[in-house]
Amino acid sequence: MTEGQAVLQQPRHVRLTTAKFLTRILLLVMGAGLVSVALEIFLVPNAIIDGGITGISIITSHLTGLPLGIFLFFFNLPFLFLGYKQIGKTFALSTLFGVAIMSIGTYFLHPVKPLTIDPLLAAVFGGVILGVGVGLVIRVGGSLDGTEIVAILLTKRLPFSVGEFVMCLNIFILGSAGFVFGWDHAMYSLIAYFIAYKMIDITIEGFNESKAVWVISDDYRDIGEAIMRRLGRGVTYMNGEGGFTGGAKTVIFCVITRIEEAKLKTIVGEIDKNAFVAVGNIHDVRGGRFKKKDIH
Repeated sequence: MTEGQAVLQQPRHVRLTTAKFLTRILLLVMGAGLVSVALEIFLVPNAIIDGGITGISIITSHLTGLPLGIFLFFFNLPFLFLGYKQIGKTFALSTLFGVAIMSIGTYFLHPVKPLTIDPLLAAVFGGVILGVGVGLVIRVGGSLDGTEIVAILLTKRLPFSVGEFVMCLNIFILGSAGFVFGWDHAMYSLIAYFIAYKMIDITIEGFNESKAVWVISDDYRDIGEAIMRRLGRGVTYMNGEGGFTGGAKTVIFCVITRIEEAKLKTIVGEIDKNAFVAVGNIHDVRGGRFKKKDIH
């Protein structure tokens, strides 16, 4: 290689270990299975739909009398092809496997008697189970609905976020349920969709949501040492500059759990009651020294 030339090496694809591969398969089966239960045991028998391709499949199944699983599988196929071409092989294969399990599950669960015929109970419990199932699939890098793939691709060319596109599409689909099943069922569908949406977040992020904390104080050294000593968390000192004064500032950064927030504020207040403290949510923390030390 001559001077000035650069060789770009493609990162090697790391194969999953057997344990991680089996874990992914298990979570995909569990997630898709839970979605099947939510649809056939709670939502569909009570004329309650979900958003996206699932909602379109439920409406089409109702109008044609054909099994739901057929539409769940074939309506998602074109988007799986797009996902394979634009997002990646692993995502597409995980999604294909999950959609296949979901479709098969709805087929075998269709003859099973629903657990409740109360539409409100069906919306609540169906939404919870549906959200947990979808969340498990997303956690291992898959999806059970092709509309998210379309949203990812279209938002590259349109001035909308993925969330905005999916929300608008789902409002249209859930509104269509009013003409097919009646407006009361459309409102129950909206309840189920909202519950499922929140449960997806909880399943992906977990209950132990972490917090990022930034502290600005002239007593930064004392505050940092107190956080490490009394809270058992590591801190990072970052150099900053005041926007109004132009003076040098040292910013303390650390990551804590939600239940530690109050104690950290107490620690900071005891040393400098005028310190600037900013707290934000973090959905995922990996690496570094986030593992908590013992509190002294």
